[in-house]
Amino acid sequence: MDQHVLGAAPPRQRAAPRRAAPSSAWRWRAWAWAGVLLALMGAGALPSHAQTQAHPAPAVAPGAAFQVPTREGVSTVVYWQAVDSARATVLLFPGGGGGFGTVSQGLPSGGNFLVRSVPYFLAQGLNVAVLGRPSDSADLGYADRIAPAHARDVAQVIAWVQARSAAPLWLVGTSRGTVSVLAVALARQAQGEIAGIVLSSSILNSAKPGALPSQDLASLRLPVLMVHHRQDACGVCPPQALPAAFEALTQAAVKKLMWVDGGRVPRGEACGPWHHHGYVGQERETAEQIAQWLTAPTP
Repeated sequence: MDQHVLGAAPPRQRAAPRRAAPSSAWRWRAWAWAGVLLALMGAGALPSHAQTQAHPAPAVAPGAAFQVPTREGVSTVVYWQAVDSARATVLLFPGGGGGFGTVSQGLPSGGNFLVRSVPYFLAQGLNVAVLGRPSDSADLGYADRIAPAHARDVAQVIAWVQARSAAPLWLVGTSRGTVSVLAVALARQAQGEIAGIVLSSSILNSAKPGALPSQDLASLRLPVLMVHHRQDACGVCPPQALPAAFEALTQAAVKKLMWVDGGRVPRGEACGPWHHHGYVGQERETAEQIAQWLTAPTP
């Protein structure tokens, strides 16, 4: 089994100013923009086992939310931000009930791992699209993510994104978003529009509709990266179940399993964004390693 272990040491903490602590949303936005600035200036090197590959700093235009018509009388909201000479495009599928919050100062406000990591993907030279919810639903449950309506919505979003960039398109999901990504990839891999997929904090408990082991992993032919935190305590994403799902990818063009360690002390629910399930304290390293792999996939 090909594996990679990412970072055991937590990132350095900055001294807090002597004033009231900001909200969680403002904290992660400050950290995210700081990460972009450091990446664009060539600062903030990763540990020696996870070196960042040098490449020209991309020009980043402000991001915005768009309503994309996806079904009769239904539109799906999509966040979109492009960079000059993009190396690839990532279409991100957040977990939970879906959605990315509002857009403020060019960035989405949601706390999901992938949403928080938008600046890090941009700094790696990737266009970023984030799938929101359709106008006829307030929540994307497990069953919703394997339903025909969701498949039609995603197909239209893919077409909308590819009309804006010819860069290779990768579907990247986390937690419940992995259900969507795998289902869409299996249904559309023959179309030639998807370069590959990334599954992070995967749903592995077969009691949940669309869990990875309940889908046809053996039929997936696209490149796939599986990312998981060794200390993920979410009951539907047990780390010990991941190797079997990885081994089931018998036809994948190339596949890699990347384990993540460390980060900050988790808080909140075990399946929440501020726990190891959401790579708290490891957002930048994890996003950078995902970006580097998908632009040059290797076992």
